[in-house]
Amino acid sequence: MIDCRVLTGSELEEALDGVAKLRIEVFRAFPYLYDGDVAYERDYLQTYRNSPNAILVAAFDGARLVGASTGTPMEDHAGDFAAPFARTGLELETLFYCAESVLLPEYRGHGIGHQFFDLRERHARSLGRSHAAFCSVVRPADHPLKPEDYRPLNGFWRKRGYEPLPGVVAQFRWKDIDQPDETDHELQFWMREL
Repeated sequence: MIDCRVLTGSELEEALDGVAKLRIEVFRAFPYLYDGDVAYERDYLQTYRNSPNAILVAAFDGARLVGASTGTPMEDHAGDFAAPFARTGLELETLFYCAESVLLPEYRGHGIGHQFFDLRERHARSLGRSHAAFCSVVRPADHPLKPEDYRPLNGFWRKRGYEPLPGVVAQFRWKDIDQPDETDHELQFWMREL
């Protein structure tokens, strides 16, 4: 039985090293193809340490962390996301950013992804947010590292009420597993009204 629970404050802080390891492992697969390292992860996850309204939904199989999903008020990511959202007419202070969801493959297909969204959206509403958003990496349909059995999550996200925001695309740099250096990547934003 998988136990999904909300961690904030010191519990969130204590779980972040485990989240870093999960991010490195899960995001190594397509479509992210992320060749991550612990130093970068510690720096990236600092946002969740610094935000008093951050949330971490953690999935445990016994004592083992097998999945995690994070979120913060969008303005905590203003440097990264202010420009893409400037064209929407929405104030960052009305948005909640549902950041990553990482779940080990053997635990997928059992409703944990829905729990991740349910708990983050509930948290966003408790903060008075009117919209929730996340972004997903954009890869070409013919990418050479795309597995034959790859299925995008677009259908799952649409069932949850999310739709892509035309023209609202962020740029991030990371090192792909098949590249010698970091490269730019486009991430498409999806949003729903809460």
